[in-house]
Amino acid sequence: MAVMEWDILLAAGVVLSLGAISPGPSLMVVLRNTMMGGRRQGVACALGHGLGFGVYAGLAVFGLIVLLEEAPNVFLTLQLIGCGLLVWYGYSMWTMDGDFDSHSHTASKRQGFTEGFAIAFFNPKIALFLVAVLAQVLRPGMEFSSKVAVGLLGMTIDTLWYLTVAIGLTGTSLLERLKKNGVFIHRVTAVILWGFALSIVFQLN
Repeated sequence: MAVMEWDILLAAGVVLSLGAISPGPSLMVVLRNTMMGGRRQGVACALGHGLGFGVYAGLAVFGLIVLLEEAPNVFLTLQLIGCGLLVWYGYSMWTMDGDFDSHSHTASKRQGFTEGFAIAFFNPKIALFLVAVLAQVLRPGMEFSSKVAVGLLGMTIDTLWYLTVAIGLTGTSLLERLKKNGVFIHRVTAVILWGFALSIVFQLN
């Protein structure tokens, strides 16, 4: 009979929660989609990001460390794709104007979901974070049920945090203030995304 290893879940949950609430490109993308398309697009973005994070969490638990050791070229390719994605998102935000309402007709749940998934799935920092965290809490001979639970826990924490961000902002004065400063928000976001891309490039050297 499988026994759930609650001490591992608790340790993983604490660190995963701290990682989720740390500001980064994912938060910027969720905020952008919420400002452009409102609650529905923000929620879709949060769900997409949670799914992308969940894929990484599952890979980390069931063999991402092995992939890094046995197939470094695959991971290098993922890092390069991640850099390109961050640069492209940064460029698209830098060139946007600040009138979110004029872009609302092009906003969609599909766009939000796709951007949320992509920024998570092609962000190698998430993979590195998960490997670093889970390498400290996972143990040899863990029950299969515990491995699944850790992966699902990571996906759940990530999804709930960004859902809170998207839903909590909708209809508030803070969101309206962000909209009025749209150009500034876009360009700050672009610089942050480019900064993350450069940090990845420097780590590759």
